[in-house]
Amino acid sequence: MRHPHLAAIDAEAWPGVADVPAGRLVDLRARVAEAGFARACAAAGLDLDPEGTPDLVVEHEALFPRLAVSGWLGLAESFMAGEWRSERLVDVLEALISTGYRPQLGGRPLPPRPYGGGELPTELVRLSSGDGLSAFGGVFASGVPTTVRTAVPNHGRGPATHFVDLTTFSAPAAVDREDLGDAQTRAVTMLLDAARVTAGTHLLEYATSGGAVAIQAAHRRATVDTLTADPAQARAVGEQLLLAGVEPSVHVSVIDTPVPGPREWRGSYDAIVSVEKLEMLSEGHRVRYIRALDRLLTIGGYATMQSVTATDALSPVARQALGVLRAYVWPGLDYPTAEDVHRLADRESGLRVIAQTHVGSHHEQSLAMQRSLFEGHTREAAAAGFDIAYRRLWIYQFALREALFRLGMLDTVQFTLTHRNRQGRR
Repeated sequence: MRHPHLAAIDAEAWPGVADVPAGRLVDLRARVAEAGFARACAAAGLDLDPEGTPDLVVEHEALFPRLAVSGWLGLAESFMAGEWRSERLVDVLEALISTGYRPQLGGRPLPPRPYGGGELPTELVRLSSGDGLSAFGGVFASGVPTTVRTAVPNHGRGPATHFVDLTTFSAPAAVDREDLGDAQTRAVTMLLDAARVTAGTHLLEYATSGGAVAIQAAHRRATVDTLTADPAQARAVGEQLLLAGVEPSVHVSVIDTPVPGPREWRGSYDAIVSVEKLEMLSEGHRVRYIRALDRLLTIGGYATMQSVTATDALSPVARQALGVLRAYVWPGLDYPTAEDVHRLADRESGLRVIAQTHVGSHHEQSLAMQRSLFEGHTREAAAAGFDIAYRRLWIYQFALREALFRLGMLDTVQFTLTHRNRQGRR
């Protein structure tokens, strides 16, 4: 029997949201989950009293069988169903994760699944983007960089260590939503600068990131190839290139596989740029990805990539909380550590990380602004065909990632790589 409060949920599009677990055993487990949720909220300092100023409001008891059966995924699906709400969603998620809330006994994180090549809908990105193009985190002007050269372990053949220029940006200060577009542009500028993109550079972008990288590179008079496995993304980016007047300098290609192998794409590029793609790939695809960079980058060239990374603080509870992102947004999502990126390059390619720039506090602020922008455009999102469950999901995923950045469990790093054997080039 369908619950009346779920009448607005499209059961075909959202079966996990439209259906509430039921049965005698589930009912027993739900009572245990309800008591556990109350204890967790108390331990986290969260007020549930609807007569006062609650941090979160439980609108329907269907929350508890979802918690009992699906744990953190059930918590998210219950939010998507409108069964609980909060005016302080980021604070609530941060508090529950930091206190180690485990709603499902013995629950395991939803494992990553293969990335199929699909990208976020362009219209969805536009409604939460500062520049109208980009879903990635930005770098705000108020951040102050500090750079040190440090020795890091070598995970492949050769000397035990090598040197990396390690840059950390201080947290942004006195920023507002109007600064997001400039921050996203600055993130692209930093990537292009690190890749030494100038007039005449032959640049590869993988995967296509909404058009911002290609447009800015074309304005530097570079020639750009940008690859995507998503035909809808290719069409949308093509329109942006036309509007920007850079279409003659940029070629958008649709490839048949999520990561281009030798049969799918060949060439030799002076520079390669990739924005927040590595973390969306399963382990096997990551190996293909780094080998593709190695194969396509000319000797003496530079590859740069911006990636969200896990820190040592990322807890098992946080990994469980991320299950909703794998279930509904990015099936291959698995945040690597910065050391994982070094290890991948050292062991699976002829490339080496020579510089990395940490801008996690800026990405945290970017997410807060993206969430605020989207919340201000929910009517436009509805008109564009994103139903109520989708809109709640989008708010939730911004809040969850922001909470993990706040807790220091996630960071954002721009890596610069080049070939270890540069044939005498500096």
